[in-house]
Amino acid sequence: MDQSPSLTPDEQRLIQDTHFYPAKAVITLKVKRMLEELHAALKEEIDGTSFVAPEGVDVTVGQFVKGEHLHDFPYQYLDFPKYFTNDEKFTFRSLFWWGHHFIFAWILEGLHLNRYKQNLLYAYDHLSDRNLFLSMAPTLWAWEKRPELILEIRKDTRRQVEMALPTRPFLKIQRFVDLNDPIFEKGELAQAGGETFRLLKPLVTK
Repeated sequence: MDQSPSLTPDEQRLIQDTHFYPAKAVITLKVKRMLEELHAALKEEIDGTSFVAPEGVDVTVGQFVKGEHLHDFPYQYLDFPKYFTNDEKFTFRSLFWWGHHFIFAWILEGLHLNRYKQNLLYAYDHLSDRNLFLSMAPTLWAWEKRPELILEIRKDTRRQVEMALPTRPFLKIQRFVDLNDPIFEKGELAQAGGETFRLLKPLVTK
């Protein structure tokens, strides 16, 4: 007969903690407000922009999402602009991942993929050494900052990026922000997101 499950002393202390979940609720609400401010900032950045994108891209509403199980950790994100089908994706995602980091990322796949890759190379000097990373993961939905999953866009890695691009079935360019970054204490997430979006505009514009 299997032994009945038991709780370790550390687990017992955790289940008696009456402070964490109220604090988590407050933090979750604050992050939602940060994403709402970012949404407003991105609307200003998008206004008048001519994108290389599938028809029907949502550049007015976007989508706010909240969940609890991204590798067992809570998360919240904003997709804006947003376009998803099985074969095409055109989305700027701003993702808060509890215990890990915040990520700004362009998610790109489909008909215009080669154009996005060309744009990356055309704008390489503009984008290099700006804390941006090309995803080397086998899926669009990997968000870990592990060396085998990312390739930093730097002047001295241009050749590596050029060699990697032809075989990538999608393009995902990311900026990682540590959760201890001063922008959170200063309330500057929306500003950082707007700056990142503006920096990456050459990737997705005509």
